[in-house]
Amino acid sequence: MDYISEERYMTEKSSLQEIESRFDNDVERFSNLDTGQLTTLDAKFNMDLIVESIVRCYPNLKNVLDIGCGAGNYSVRLLQEISPIDIVLSDLSQPMLDKAKERVEALNQNEKVEVIKGDFRSLPVADESFDVIIATAVLHHLRDDADWESTFQMLHNKLRKGGSIWIFDLITQASSPLQELIYKQRYGEYLSALKDDAYRDHVFAYIEKEDSPRSLVYQLDLLKQVGFHSVDVLHKNLCFASYVAFK
Repeated sequence: MDYISEERYMTEKSSLQEIESRFDNDVERFSNLDTGQLTTLDAKFNMDLIVESIVRCYPNLKNVLDIGCGAGNYSVRLLQEISPIDIVLSDLSQPMLDKAKERVEALNQNEKVEVIKGDFRSLPVADESFDVIIATAVLHHLRDDADWESTFQMLHNKLRKGGSIWIFDLITQASSPLQELIYKQRYGEYLSALKDDAYRDHVFAYIEKEDSPRSLVYQLDLLKQVGFHSVDVLHKNLCFASYVAFK
């Protein structure tokens, strides 16, 4: 980022209102477990892997927080394995929350489903309230290092001892040449194959405008720094990875 200051770079990013508006208008696409996120590598594979891992680690799971839940795909998939669960759904988009609540309640055997609209960084929920936090395709919206650190600390605080956070997200490479190869070239080829080069450029443009991802190593180190005692990588394919941290 030699040509532009970090402060100016961050101020040119999408606002929360702009992000909210984009997702308000894309509910139906994100409601499909199989095809809802075609731009995300191995989306269905990682959803199944994370859900199966949660079930293996918490066969008697009780309390789940799903931040940036979108249309509720991960909670829906989890409820196909364990039900009922006390679930809190959080998202910026009210239409997304409405769809997620409808789908989750249909599977959750009349168990409590709470929805919270707004910025997940200021969730009005008590500390040590959850066994599991699910954070998929949401953390890349964080901005500077202070934002990442305070958010990871907050999420650590919301978990009970023995609880865990499960993340699947866009990541960067720490090395500029590797970032150019893995993101621009290889991921670009994947996007072009989905549709065409114009579609690739469209996706790259909204990522540049909206997102501020960090490297996998940065995030794993930060998770330990804020107090998680154990971190593990579940899967990585180019610029997407799934990973977990235990409190």
